[in-house]
Amino acid sequence: MPDLPSFSPAELPTDATGAEVWAALGAAGHLARVYRGGTVRDGIDPDRLADLLAAIDGRWSIPATLSASVQLATAMPVLATGTGAAVERCLHRVLNGRATLALAATDTTAGTDLTALRTEVTIEEDAVTVTGEKQWIANTTTAESFLVLARHRPGRHVTHFTWVLVPTDAPGVTVRPAPSRLYAGSGVGHVSFGGVRLGRDHVVGRVGLGLPVFARHIAVERLAGALWGVALCRRVLADTRGRLTHRAHGQGALWSLGHVRQRFAACLVRVQELQALAARWAPEVALRHDARAAATLKAAAGTTVPYVLGECAQLWGAAGFVDGGIQQTRAQAALFGIGGGATEVVLETLADSAERVLDDLGRKGVTW
Repeated sequence: MPDLPSFSPAELPTDATGAEVWAALGAAGHLARVYRGGTVRDGIDPDRLADLLAAIDGRWSIPATLSASVQLATAMPVLATGTGAAVERCLHRVLNGRATLALAATDTTAGTDLTALRTEVTIEEDAVTVTGEKQWIANTTTAESFLVLARHRPGRHVTHFTWVLVPTDAPGVTVRPAPSRLYAGSGVGHVSFGGVRLGRDHVVGRVGLGLPVFARHIAVERLAGALWGVALCRRVLADTRGRLTHRAHGQGALWSLGHVRQRFAACLVRVQELQALAARWAPEVALRHDARAAATLKAAAGTTVPYVLGECAQLWGAAGFVDGGIQQTRAQAALFGIGGGATEVVLETLADSAERVLDDLGRKGVTW
């Protein structure tokens, strides 16, 4: 596949696709700066990730930001757990914006139950064969390669799954766009693998560590979601306040109404809570991949973002239904409660750690 076209970020229009934004950021060196020492294997720098996601969200669309977020926080770190020529070439091209990478974990089965996935990989001494289908994958229609989570053994045991790097142009790969106008800019689509045969060097990492590696790195994606959620809510709230202060009502503006100000202030409280949680748990997630901290952030973002955007959509009134308006943003932002683990699923994870959470909340400074 040829290189993605290269543009300066400043040259890209606001309706640029995720792949175009990725190419521009990579060519300008912004992608590498998100990682400590500019190296994916050294892990995410949370502050730089937050800065880049806020900058992307502030200039381009939610689909474009999703496209970048998944690659930065999950796809490239998972790929970097592998070695060999195929992995290194792909990692280099993606990090420099010359190609995009699709994280193909979600299967034809429920995305919250990865142990039930049906995509299979047969591993031989010098080759692998991938068969199955992945659905609702960001970057599908633009990817140069798919990072595929597949089972190499029947059953639901955690050690029965392995990552495989599958080039888009390999015989047997079929891509089709998903029927979604809301997320078309992210290249979302479905991909099927009809007996795709590749060299053994396309196995990423150790056989059987697919799910543990995914669990480790999905934590950072959940951190990215919280950081992005703060930026998105801040942007929408700023736009909403601007409208409220200029929208005439009686002798003043909508902003002068007490109930309007109170609803807006409640949103400010929720966003500050999410920001505080992100600041509190970012080191634990970025450095130690703490699953409890990541679940906390995912649950918080999954409830805060829809709440804030729902309130803002109400405050915009009929004007919110214009093409590209707040109601469209609200619909797109529903992803925060679904992608990377549904809110209900991460709350279950948090409930499993209830004793530890309660212990952390206790005060230990005074003894009698």
